[in-house]
Amino acid sequence: MEKLEHLKSAVAALSEISENEKNGFINLVSRYLSGEAQEIEWSKIQTPTDEVVVPYDTLSPSPDDPAETKKLLDKLVVLKLNGGLGTTMGCTGPKSVIEVRNGLTFLDLIVIQIENLNSKYGCNVPLVLMNSFNTHDDTLKIVDKYSNSNIEIHTFNQSQYPRLVVEDFAPLPSKGQHGKDGWYPPGHGDVFPSLMNSGKLDAFLSQGKEYVFVANSDNLGAVVDLKILNHLVQNKNEYCMEVTPKTLADVKGGTLISYEGKVQLLEIAQVPDEHVNEFKSIEKFKIFNTNNLWVNLNAIKRLVEADALKMEIIPNPKEVNGIKVLQLETAAGAAIRFFDHAIGINVPRSRFLPVKATSDLLLVQSDLYTLVDGFVIRNKDRANPTNPSVELGPEFKKVGNFLSRFKSIPSIIELDSLKVTGDVWFGAGIVLKGKVSIAAKPGVKLEIPDGAVIENKEINGPEDI
Repeated sequence: MEKLEHLKSAVAALSEISENEKNGFINLVSRYLSGEAQEIEWSKIQTPTDEVVVPYDTLSPSPDDPAETKKLLDKLVVLKLNGGLGTTMGCTGPKSVIEVRNGLTFLDLIVIQIENLNSKYGCNVPLVLMNSFNTHDDTLKIVDKYSNSNIEIHTFNQSQYPRLVVEDFAPLPSKGQHGKDGWYPPGHGDVFPSLMNSGKLDAFLSQGKEYVFVANSDNLGAVVDLKILNHLVQNKNEYCMEVTPKTLADVKGGTLISYEGKVQLLEIAQVPDEHVNEFKSIEKFKIFNTNNLWVNLNAIKRLVEADALKMEIIPNPKEVNGIKVLQLETAAGAAIRFFDHAIGINVPRSRFLPVKATSDLLLVQSDLYTLVDGFVIRNKDRANPTNPSVELGPEFKKVGNFLSRFKSIPSIIELDSLKVTGDVWFGAGIVLKGKVSIAAKPGVKLEIPDGAVIENKEINGPEDI
């Protein structure tokens, strides 16, 4: 363990981070080095029963009485994971400030939703944003604009850990990389210790808060659900993961299993090679984790204080300026097995509407959805329960380019699939139906004229429209 001793003294000398962060980091690395990653014994995996993964339809209705509803909501804190940058979509700031619809950003929509709850029931549901050192400064500037709203907004930073140089296991910052490149946020599993270390957890407990609803800030479907909150309070469940039926697009998502009498998250990284295809099939593993999590605040405090949240470590190799580095991360969903009376709830797909790429943005900006009180609601005129599959070429990858290539977003209510490649530009008022493929020839600009209706067609040039 000489490696670890060297690392400890190097980390002790880093002035940029707190004692809590240093201890948390060393703890994570020593767990990683001791190789405690247990292989899952495939034969022991059981499909969870309806007691463990509760079907949403079987939940009791939430209370009719507004006073009871207020009481319920006053136990709640909403926490959005806001550490991610919009880099995959060509944006420099926090992803949550990308405009989603009607000029409103993810963050605007979240604030409007909670404001509406607080106004309607006279309750005080606070919004908490967990930032990373990447998004902290920008987010503070943005949150300023909500200072007159009837909602308390809190922010805290998740931990900042040094990247590890693979070659000699030294922290990158101690080799002179003191800029942002030297550090990383260790995944959203860090939400529990960071909430505690920030002092926010104790503050919420002293206000009588009992549950936190944690979700990704880019999941437009992750809105407060009274039926779920009511169920958890009634049944004293310390942890609930929302899962939803898997489609072929979700084959890599983690799933819930029953294992040695506990409910547990199974991620693709833990699956032995010979079982990966079975894991990806929709037959055996029918549900996947939406990362909408409801967790009891007292239970978080108890487990963090006992240092009991030993989630599976996810090694994430990267390269920084030609140096091979390692980031050790954890996922919040993996904490499920440490909580008492933990359950999954199998929720409708509408609660999972993430925007990871411009192809997702096309869906939520189109007539497939409408915006009501900050909620993005699916159009009832769409007969098919699943969304169209959309593949856009690299010309559409950045939000700015994507927006400039559409005069207006086409109507896609009757679309099954769309594939666009090459230098394609869309006019206004276009309607797409069935299976549509549009491919501009190399070096040719292909413009789809205003008002075009394209149904079950392959288009390679103007003559095909």
